[in-house]
Amino acid sequence: MRDNTRTNSATAGDRLIRAGAIVFFVGALATAVTVAPLFLGAKPFPTYMFGLSMLMGVGFLIAAAGVLRSIAAGRRQARGDSR
Repeated sequence: MRDNTRTNSATAGDRLIRAGAIVFFVGALATAVTVAPLFLGAKPFPTYMFGLSMLMGVGFLIAAAGVLRSIAAGRRQARGDSR
């Protein structure tokens, strides 16, 4: 018997997880660009570039919120199925 869940169906936190991953990788790229001049002996970037590096943490928090939302939806579904 097949499961009712489709393989391509989106769950509650999928969009948050994807958005968090994108923001995280943008932050990782900004961190690499910001740190590179320190190793290459070039002139450091302006201060706002260090602020863009904080996007790594923001992306991680967004993705974590998506994971928690998926867990909560799964628990709600399991609770509804058991009754």
